[in-house]
Amino acid sequence: MSETTHDGSVAVSPRPSPDEGLTAAELSAKYGLTVSGARPGLAEYVRQLWGRRHFILAFSQAKLTAQYSQAKLGQLWQVATPLLNAAVYFFIFGVILKASRGMPRDVYIPFLVTGVFVFTFTQSSIMAGVRAISGNLGLVRALHFPRASLPISFALQQLQQLLFSMLVLFLIVVGFGSYPSLSWLLIVPVLLLQFLFNTGLALIVARMGAKTPDLAQLMPFILRTWMYTSGVMFSITTILEGRSELFIRVLQVNPAAIYMDLMRFALIDGYGSSNLPPHVWAIAVFWAVVLFAGGFVYFWQAEERYGRG
Repeated sequence: MSETTHDGSVAVSPRPSPDEGLTAAELSAKYGLTVSGARPGLAEYVRQLWGRRHFILAFSQAKLTAQYSQAKLGQLWQVATPLLNAAVYFFIFGVILKASRGMPRDVYIPFLVTGVFVFTFTQSSIMAGVRAISGNLGLVRALHFPRASLPISFALQQLQQLLFSMLVLFLIVVGFGSYPSLSWLLIVPVLLLQFLFNTGLALIVARMGAKTPDLAQLMPFILRTWMYTSGVMFSITTILEGRSELFIRVLQVNPAAIYMDLMRFALIDGYGSSNLPPHVWAIAVFWAVVLFAGGFVYFWQAEERYGRG
């Protein structure tokens, strides 16, 4: 387009831009731009997460190695900490409060140690999960990756720590007369189900902790209450004998109690199926599948909000 100026020269005006009048959304669509950090579809998110599987494993191993790097005993604290807890609980509940009633000592001590080790697995997964995003904001803001990698990696770290500790647990169980048998094969599905359950919980508290960092300060009190109602130090059926059957069943189907009792049933000869609630395996699968699937979707829904604000 041209026009004649007052002095007779011809001025050429710039050609209108082909993008003139387009909205930001239309411009983005035209040039294939996407929102930075936008949440992908669920199937695509799973695919991306699978692609980061090597990072998840390496990150969990690095965290496990660094956890006690400043302590002189190093990785031995992975075993010493739950053992010391078990010793304290045995003195208070087994000796002073006589919570071992109905169980001989060669059953109660493996019962107690197994409960402490298994519950610590869940407890540590939750405590690590609640800080998974809020405690790693530098990493979250600097790199683009599926944020679920972090809570999953922390849950995997706790699984590796438990597997290391299980060697000592086996020695204690054998030392009190429960020798390896076919029932020990049940350890594998129990650990798998508990890992799925723990991972689901870690994903849930990771999203909650990302929005409310103070949740990390409240969580120890919640977990302590959960521990005291889960039968870590005592048999629920024995201690609550004479109480409402419904009340006992409600405590027994508590997921922490379910996974502890299944592990005790697998390891301890004197801990029979009469100590387990009806349909115990169905309940264990239910808790694992529902919490893992629900926790994963719940975490994914806030994917684009992590690390912002």
